[in-house]
Amino acid sequence: MAASGSHLTVYGAIAANVAIAITKFIAAGFTGSAAMLAEGIHSVVDTLDGTLLLLGMRRARRSPTADHPFGHGKELFFWSLIVAVLIFGMGGGVSIFSGVYFLIHPRALGSPGWNYAVLAASALFDGASFAISLRQFLKEKSERPFWNALHASKNPAVYTVIAEDGAALGGVAAAALGVFLSHWLDDPVYDAAASIVIGGILCTVAVVLVHEARGLLVGEGVRPETAEDIRRIALSEAGVTGAARPLSMYMGPEEVLLALRVDFAPSGSAGQLDKAVAAIKHRIRAKYPRMKRIYVEARTAGHPVESPH
Repeated sequence: MAASGSHLTVYGAIAANVAIAITKFIAAGFTGSAAMLAEGIHSVVDTLDGTLLLLGMRRARRSPTADHPFGHGKELFFWSLIVAVLIFGMGGGVSIFSGVYFLIHPRALGSPGWNYAVLAASALFDGASFAISLRQFLKEKSERPFWNALHASKNPAVYTVIAEDGAALGGVAAAALGVFLSHWLDDPVYDAAASIVIGGILCTVAVVLVHEARGLLVGEGVRPETAEDIRRIALSEAGVTGAARPLSMYMGPEEVLLALRVDFAPSGSAGQLDKAVAAIKHRIRAKYPRMKRIYVEARTAGHPVESPH
């Protein structure tokens, strides 16, 4: 996904969350609603998350150095992990604590008008942010089913914002239901329970994001079907007698390191071998543009052969 699209997604989310957080805290102060307080915390966390993602995107663009010869693309994966931890602890944990506290120490709620007005505005802002991030994602998902494409995405700046905005809309719905039931039944326990539900939603999203970030940080490679297709590309080249399963690793959202061992018939000349290796690399990059770095170990009759490509 283009960097400009990723930035637009994150900037849209930050702008929406700043406006939402302010109004939610005002409503919580006027009405004493635990659910609104949890939603305010939720929006603050989302704002911090967006800022950290922008930091990760900026640091990931740094040029390679002697200490980091493959660049700094994994910086974004690291900061996405920090975002997930922040969502779990500060967002989910504090919201659950707030809900439990108000269950133990219930207090009468003020007029729900503030809550409904703020929740309606929140739904509007969160919906707009979600629409922006979803539109950027749909531009790049090609023909794959939505959920498969979302799981296959390796750009935390996109899938994290989609997950956060989806959780935000779910939190708004939970808060609205809690406020409504508390006033309709004259029992603040439902408002406190809504805060716990909001915390549960955030913790669930955080666990999913931690899982995704962990896979990328510890060296996740391309999907098995992609690896097998790359192997078929190598095997289809003239003079190739065998190809091992390729080894790959994401070095950034749009950069994959690929290592491939290819066996050639011993009858070919060194020049023919070099041309075949170059052709294999060209065909792989043409089909999979993310394969920025491709290393081919060319072998003839089981012996490695030096190739300048």
